[in-house]
Amino acid sequence: MSISKEQVLEIAALARIKVKPDEIEHYQQQLSKILEYMAKLNELDTSKVQPFTHPLELTNVFREDKVRPSLKTEEALQNAPKTNGPYFSVPKAVHK
Repeated sequence: MSISKEQVLEIAALARIKVKPDEIEHYQQQLSKILEYMAKLNELDTSKVQPFTHPLELTNVFREDKVRPSLKTEEALQNAPKTNGPYFSVPKAVHK
């Protein structure tokens, strides 16, 4: 399967990539090889292969959520350099 130079330019435009005229043939060859490989994969019989979402078995490594006592507001704020009532006071971080 071969891709035309016009198709390379169209793909580049869709991907918002600037392609130099001397690069078109290079990308044309690479994209054609990708399509050939995909065509080869389409020849495989996958009817007995179970679909999966990830190639490796994954397990959740997060701890179980449990309600536990938290810090009191006064304890959380005791080392803060500046506070505003029950809140941390921080400098404005918005710049124009």
